[in-house]
Amino acid sequence: MKFRLATVAWSVIYLLLLLTLLTPLKMITVFFLIVPGAVLFSSLHFKGFLIHVIPVLLIIAFLDVYSLLLAIYFLIPSVLMGWIYKKGGPAFQALMTGMGVILAELLVVLLVATYSFGFDLSQYLRDQAAMTANIVQQIFSANPMFSGALWTAEDTQKLGTMLIGKVPYVLIVTSFLLAVLTHALVRPALSSLDMPVHKMKPAREWRLPRALIWYYLLAIVIEWIANSSDGSWIQMVSISMLPLIHACFTIQTIGFVYFWTHSRQMSSVIALLLSLVVLIVQPLYIIGIIDLAFPLREAITRSKK
Repeated sequence: MKFRLATVAWSVIYLLLLLTLLTPLKMITVFFLIVPGAVLFSSLHFKGFLIHVIPVLLIIAFLDVYSLLLAIYFLIPSVLMGWIYKKGGPAFQALMTGMGVILAELLVVLLVATYSFGFDLSQYLRDQAAMTANIVQQIFSANPMFSGALWTAEDTQKLGTMLIGKVPYVLIVTSFLLAVLTHALVRPALSSLDMPVHKMKPAREWRLPRALIWYYLLAIVIEWIANSSDGSWIQMVSISMLPLIHACFTIQTIGFVYFWTHSRQMSSVIALLLSLVVLIVQPLYIIGIIDLAFPLREAITRSKK
């Protein structure tokens, strides 16, 4: 009975989360939409999962079709991550599966928006850059302190190009954060239902293969070739490859941050705050490169002794 009441409670939580999509709270609650579906799929047989989820989806469909589409969108990674939890797969597999599916869905949505609705992401970002440039120019004009400053059309073009170049990185990091948040919440939820889930390695033990450095050098060479080439294919490879490797180095940097704070016996809150800084200030991924290329952690351990 306790198990049945718990799954019904998760169905109610799922419904409440979906209802928030009709309110301004959706900017926050959208990050938690994968969790209830993953918990329900992991803890129930497929038939029981449908019995719990379909009534929720029908209620949302009656209220707002667009919210139903968003619910289905997040239900796909829920099912796939839940399937891995159900079969007792490793936490890293669930995390990477969730990240991969979310990233693939983001790319599919972007593809559909581009070819079905004529949405041009590049042009949209250039327009946003132009709007930002106008605001900056107004600030320069209104404040005598910036009388000598000048924002040129070239600056606007550079800003637009920079925004376009950051799109792959943003998509990858967003997918990773959603998967990590989902795993962090699903694991204790399933434990409360007497379903043990494998732990992720502590963040301080995160270490990627050293071969990633060679991939990074290869990506730099490809970028150099792309800049001197008119081929759209090689440019697309360059645009996609470097941000992905940068995201990997960012993960390595976060692992190093947790290792360093742990070795100094600092609070995990400090490690979390520093990790957020790493995610925001992208050039800090260079710490991950140094951590992979040199025995940085071993040096810290020896200096502590």
